[in-house]
Amino acid sequence: MTDPSLSSASSAPQADLPIRVAALYHFTPFADVAAVREQLLAACHELGIRGILLVAHEGINGTIAGTDAAIDAMLAIIRALPGCAGLEVKFSRAPALPFHRMKVRIKREIVTMGIDNLDPRRDVGHYVPPEDWNALIADPDTIVIDTRNDYEVAIGTFRGAIDPGTKTFREFPQWFRERRAALEHEGRTPKIAMFCTGGIRCEKATAFVRAEGVEDVFHLQGGILKYLETVPEAQSLWEGECFVFDQRVSVGHGLAPSTFDICHACRTPLSAADRQSPDYEEGVRCPHCTTERTKAQRQRYAERERQIQLARSRGAHHIGLPLPVGAADGAEAPKEVAPPAREQKVVLK
Repeated sequence: MTDPSLSSASSAPQADLPIRVAALYHFTPFADVAAVREQLLAACHELGIRGILLVAHEGINGTIAGTDAAIDAMLAIIRALPGCAGLEVKFSRAPALPFHRMKVRIKREIVTMGIDNLDPRRDVGHYVPPEDWNALIADPDTIVIDTRNDYEVAIGTFRGAIDPGTKTFREFPQWFRERRAALEHEGRTPKIAMFCTGGIRCEKATAFVRAEGVEDVFHLQGGILKYLETVPEAQSLWEGECFVFDQRVSVGHGLAPSTFDICHACRTPLSAADRQSPDYEEGVRCPHCTTERTKAQRQRYAERERQIQLARSRGAHHIGLPLPVGAADGAEAPKEVAPPAREQKVVLK
């Protein structure tokens, strides 16, 4: 398992879990990104917070975890930054810190699409609150698009949603242009509803689609996380689990940590069936990567797993334990070759 202290979380009531997890983002211009980074990193270390924050000239994005008091204090610091009073935050809980360290990284974009001159503050689509989402996507005239990557969609999505099959968010613009051409060839003027994990990818995706000349564009406010938090399971149109970018791997209705694990070799989400496969060896390989790694790589993974197990036997965390690749809601594809134990870093792109 990724972390035994997290694997039993689904049996505990969310309110009783001691760690608060905050997924956040906000688009606002930062003139001095380096100064913002230093301020945030110092505050996180002082408060004992772990996670990942990305800062760029266009704003801030990330996921952090800590005690209730620490998270409240940190959010107050972030909201005091220029233009951040309206910071978007989704909360959930965990039985233990789901990150091994704290990183604050400077990036060109806080969610990487690779399209210049997009301004989500100006051009974003129409927000749809979770309680109104079901009616919108049940409309047969609505085209529902999952803007996440293929490995995320594989473990859960909304009923009837289109899966673009993208490996990274950078691929979305080309996919949309090709898909739009096909729709228009059929004589359809699309009304589009988009969703993603926490909302940030849709900020750029809807701005992009509007820049392409489509005006009837909507997106799920607060993302899947807000929907799973607020819509009762009996009324939900969500099927499966929602991939998250920390040691919990996925969450279900009510944001309870759920059943998926992560492959430490290729970082693909693993179901219970995957872990029963003869191609699965904990920390070394899984059915998704069993033919994709060299013997030397397998030996490094096996040594890293041995070190992880030794650390666990001592009641300590092994900082080489790989996390899913991605930052909050701006994920890149997870199939990266993990470096050996002595070089491993928690890299969230």
